[in-house]
Amino acid sequence: MDQMTQLYLREDVYFEPLINQWFAWPYLIPPVTGARHMVNTHRRIMTSFVNNYKLHIMAVNEPGMAGAEFLNCSEEQVGEIRNLIDVIDTRHADMVELSNAVKELDDLLRAHSSGETIEALYDKVPAALKGYVEIYMDMYHNASYRLLEGLLYRSRYYKQDLQSVSFGMLSRVDERPFVLSTPRLPDDNHLQFGANFNEPTLDAIFRSREQSVSLVEVDRLFAQMPLAGGLQYQDMFTPEPPSRRYERVEAGIRLQYIGHAGFLLETPDLAVLVDPVIPSRGDKNLEQVLSFSELPPKIDYICLTHNHQDHVNFETLLQLRYKTDTILVPKNNGGTLSDPSIRLMLRQFNFNVVELDDLDEVAVPGGRIVSLPFLGEHGDLNVRSKTAWLMELHGKKIFFGADSSNLDPHMYRHIHSIVGNVDILAIGMECV
Repeated sequence: MDQMTQLYLREDVYFEPLINQWFAWPYLIPPVTGARHMVNTHRRIMTSFVNNYKLHIMAVNEPGMAGAEFLNCSEEQVGEIRNLIDVIDTRHADMVELSNAVKELDDLLRAHSSGETIEALYDKVPAALKGYVEIYMDMYHNASYRLLEGLLYRSRYYKQDLQSVSFGMLSRVDERPFVLSTPRLPDDNHLQFGANFNEPTLDAIFRSREQSVSLVEVDRLFAQMPLAGGLQYQDMFTPEPPSRRYERVEAGIRLQYIGHAGFLLETPDLAVLVDPVIPSRGDKNLEQVLSFSELPPKIDYICLTHNHQDHVNFETLLQLRYKTDTILVPKNNGGTLSDPSIRLMLRQFNFNVVELDDLDEVAVPGGRIVSLPFLGEHGDLNVRSKTAWLMELHGKKIFFGADSSNLDPHMYRHIHSIVGNVDILAIGMECV
């Protein structure tokens, strides 16, 4: 192939961001929740696999066990899984200590039932958490604490060296293993390299889905990367342009459903994505999906409804970073283990993030984007990081409710008195 041949990233190439070889989802990014999952989920599942890999192999072949905590690896990979456990216990022993410190602190505060001041408890905070928590008494005289998240992201516990990336091609795999139960190991069908998620090479690779690059530039992108796996990076590129291209909106409003809870809303002056989970296009879903090549060249806003991995999807967000102006996220109470800040998390990856409280709004060409209250969806936990979105553009009103539940119809009556009728109501997924 000529060195100056113009190439595009193939449409069936898929990308997985990894944390310690596990698929990166929102609760793996913040240091404390990441440590808890590493120790109490990842290490536990991997230890179970090493001790009884035959049971795991049998279970993952049973359709009814899909999504269960069985690791989808082969007998030949037992040694690699054992090495990952050793990495946690040795190289990242401080994360194990941090996870254990959370349990110790919980036990300490539960035992404080006298109702007396909590000031003396600071001396008893486990060493790993000293200086990273504020202890307080709630309105019912129960001792509790909040994590100083901003400080933790600047601590030794936020480890960019845990981050790496994996690329595969849908044409070379039957299916992708369930992301929450199986680490990604280098194999014949994937290309992996150790790079944190802020690596400029990633943006350049993803941009090449729509803007061609020469073979020389492709070689330059991968030249300094420590590559692992049998997939050759040259095979990820093709001289064939994408089978579909973006078509500009010339007038009015265009609303497209993009799968799961996702929507693309456009006018000639504005492009907004809601909860995007964008798939790579393979032969099996060629006609059914809206993929990367059909997205606008610039995304003005991405609106995220709540902090679950199928709504805050790093696999998609990192691939859209180079063309995204602003991400709008819900207000966070700050510092609880169950509700890490989306704003702080995304800012680690160089996104421009704006946090909105209930009924806050952003003026946009032709109208506004309004943050509306969102009830339910989190097992009754005190999770504040959730919002529904109202888009009001050129006289039309569209409500995006994602997984919001109608727990109190009175709330919607109050909202209706403020915003009036809507033209389109997008709700569902897991509502009851």
